[in-house]
Amino acid sequence: MATMLDVSLRAGVSKATVSRVLNGTGQVKESTRKAVFKAMEDLGYRPNFLARSLANRTSNSIGLVVSTFDGFYFGRLLQQASRQSEVHGKQLMVTDGHDTPECETQAVEMLADRHCDAIILYTRFMSEQAILSLTETLSKPLVVINRDVASARERCVFFEQQEAAFQAVDYLISRGHRDIACITVPIHTPTGKARLQGYRQALEKNGIAWDPARVKYGTAEMTSGYEMCQQLLQEGVGFSALFTCNDDMALGASKSLHQAGLRIPQDISLFGFDDAPCAKWLEPALSTVYLPIDTMITTAIDQAIKLASNQPLAPIPPFTGKLVLRDSVATGPYGAR
Repeated sequence: MATMLDVSLRAGVSKATVSRVLNGTGQVKESTRKAVFKAMEDLGYRPNFLARSLANRTSNSIGLVVSTFDGFYFGRLLQQASRQSEVHGKQLMVTDGHDTPECETQAVEMLADRHCDAIILYTRFMSEQAILSLTETLSKPLVVINRDVASARERCVFFEQQEAAFQAVDYLISRGHRDIACITVPIHTPTGKARLQGYRQALEKNGIAWDPARVKYGTAEMTSGYEMCQQLLQEGVGFSALFTCNDDMALGASKSLHQAGLRIPQDISLFGFDDAPCAKWLEPALSTVYLPIDTMITTAIDQAIKLASNQPLAPIPPFTGKLVLRDSVATGPYGAR
């Protein structure tokens, strides 16, 4: 097998120059760089990146821990994370945190042991104290997505969940709906709590009394949307609009409404959240909230690169949603204002 020494002799340069070419460090003439790669090709030389990472304590990679691999949301996140890592000349190493703080901590530590230059953690349940502890004790820089840690805003990329839900429900009210039901995503998560709080905030702002009977606590899947909507209908809860805290549950709820002989939006207006690809294909097309996950993961990777290279950092402003208005909302019984 060819060695780095063989490459250096073939290219007529030192081993140190070959190392600089492979690591992308130092000043190397373009003609020298081409000569090194030509020698590598001629000799069939393949760098031992594992050995280099152990020696240099870096793998030229970015680690990413996600809650799960399911659904369009994480598919979109992973695709953009891979693209942005390549922009920085880094490989993306991905692992599943199994949606528990304990497994997420183990996953982060595993990526650190593999000498990732920086690590990005998407977490739904880890406490703020546990996040702070990781940032302080981990041997590699850590950036967190989906959580607001007030004392470490330069390491947090998060979305204003409550404000986005408020805007969606306030829009329904502006279209003449006052009897608005809600199906939540898991309420034990910060996201679930924030979206429900946004719903309640919009009611309060418009002088509408909170009615617990109009709220069902879902699990985020289509089946849950279907079953929770069925419960609302079976219990005789009156509502002219339904706010579901994600698009999958909106799809499930739409089937329940159709089976009950109710038309969207003539009888019941329907509003989702996330702007999943399926939203525009629902009949009628679903009004929803666009969540800028592409920009968020891009920002997280850029910030991680800055952390790894000790560049100056500034707090990351929270991201906001955008209402995507389609055909699933009609004027309500109180008239649009």
